[in-house]
Amino acid sequence: MKTLPKERRYETLSYLPPLSDSQMARQIQYILDQGFFPAVEFSESSEPEMHYWTMWKLPMFAAKSVKEVMNEVDACRSEYRDCYVRVVGFDNIKQCQVLSFIIHKPNSSRF
Repeated sequence: MKTLPKERRYETLSYLPPLSDSQMARQIQYILDQGFFPAVEFSESSEPEMHYWTMWKLPMFAAKSVKEVMNEVDACRSEYRDCYVRVVGFDNIKQCQVLSFIIHKPNSSRF
């Protein structure tokens, strides 16, 4: 049995290899298909006790396509290269965040 290398784990998808843009797009499409509202957040730290991340603009209530969300992700990654960036999905029925995944880590080779 092979164990995972010793490195910091962040959220649900952090145990997988980094997501490609097409895999990110499929995750965002799932958010849209479920009727959740996507939003982009960023933070300088990903410590577990960091419960509040800064939101990049407002949640995208009118987003209908993955391209719209990815454009905001790219803008946030460009502006805050030294921050963690994640995409979250809000459920308007439960009135809470129901899923999130980190889409950019500082000092990563992507972007």
